Amino acid sequence: MPNKILIVEDTESLALLYQSYLIPTGMHSDVAYTGQEALDYLASNKPDLIMLDVMLPDMSGMDILAQLPVNDRPKVVVLTAHASKEIAVDAIRYGAADFIEKPVDAERFRITVNNALKLNSLSETVEKYQSRFENGRFCELIGSSAPMQSVYQIISNAANSKATVFITGESGTGKELCARAVHQCSERSKKPFIAINCAAIPKDLIESEIFGHVKGAFTGATNSREGAAGMADGGTLFLDELCEMDLNLQSKLLRFIQTGCFQKVGSEQQQQVDVRFVCATNRDPWLEVQAGRFREDLYYRLYVIPVQLPPLRQRGTDVIQIAEALFSRIAKEEGQTFEGLSDDAKQHLMAYSWPGNVRQLENMIRNTVVLNSQPWIEKRMFPPFPQSSMSTEPVVAVQPMANMTPQSTAASIETTNLLRSSDIEPLWIVEKRYIEKAIASCNDNVPKAAALLDISPSTIYRKMKTWEQMEEQGVIS
Repeated sequence: MPNKILIVEDTESLALLYQSYLIPTGMHSDVAYTGQEALDYLASNKPDLIMLDVMLPDMSGMDILAQLPVNDRPKVVVLTAHASKEIAVDAIRYGAADFIEKPVDAERFRITVNNALKLNSLSETVEKYQSRFENGRFCELIGSSAPMQSVYQIISNAANSKATVFITGESGTGKELCARAVHQCSERSKKPFIAINCAAIPKDLIESEIFGHVKGAFTGATNSREGAAGMADGGTLFLDELCEMDLNLQSKLLRFIQTGCFQKVGSEQQQQVDVRFVCATNRDPWLEVQAGRFREDLYYRLYVIPVQLPPLRQRGTDVIQIAEALFSRIAKEEGQTFEGLSDDAKQHLMAYSWPGNVRQLENMIRNTVVLNSQPWIEKRMFPPFPQSSMSTEPVVAVQPMANMTPQSTAASIETTNLLRSSDIEPLWIVEKRYIEKAIASCNDNVPKAAALLDISPSTIYRKMKTWEQMEEQGVIS
């Protein structure tokens, strides 16, 4: 789209001359012969650049400059005669980008216009960059480690393409935040970002959630409903945990991706939408293809721009940056003050492997904030970190030690590590009890419990089905 220039010049011959200078550039120009004409024009138009004569018949160019908005003003180049050079210098102090002394030839005029427009473009680029990546942040992602710098670069390069982005990574690494960053950096940022979790929706409802349904399409469909595909028109559709999707629905999704067309459940009418697809999974999609759980043709259609999010244990000091950001946000939510982390707290955070990644870190931080009201966080305030095979420091449960000698304490610890044969239970019973407690703790939200347990929701549903069959067979009561 050509740049739009407003020329404010009271001498008609000069105004037409300046317009002729711009013809070879392909820029569009309008003329205002008085200050009031310029203000009326600016009330309903937003030019990219104003060429402003200082001496106008009804007011000074300085008066116009003073009335331009401070935060969203176009660039201004002042046109001045030799006698008003001092005024032009004052105009630059008030925000003008440059000035030209009359008379001016065509080449000088065009160079000045181009330089001012480049400055305008540079300012917009810097502002956009700062909003996306500042102080170790890229959109809503936090961290300045080398692995995350690579992720930011891929997002920046891929943002304005329509190619599908496929995000992989362990549970809790921030795949949805990464998807939002792709959307925010794209030209679709002002359009909807619609996220749908393929693992959290029952198999018989997910088609309706994605494509919508018409009234009476199935029992309980009392009204027509727009699906995620329709709501995302012009924007981005994020399909989280895609590998959990039923194979039958995967074929319909493939057709939708290829054609941009879909049908609501119960409707024969085709709908056409313009959607950018971003997908995510915590599994290896190619292994899912080989296992027969994910369509190979859908894999090749979607796996265009892969983004591998690194686990928190591979991100170095990012854990400190993320922790400080989370402490600030959560403390504010809880009505408390956060001033910083002590050195021993930072070392403790860095030493742990964080098998649950950022999600686990956030839960730990909320626990710490709720149970401690001090503005400075120290290591002693942290809850015990769960022990994992990747942890660098084992977590030992604290036992009451009152009235115990060192010898009796050591003997007690040794004893508590042993089990009597009568106390040993089958492993599946222990697993069943633990999973049921996790689900109850999450208010019967199976996907949430699965995320905290770092397993797939389908794994829990499969185990629950097995337990039901065992109850029916009388194996368990």
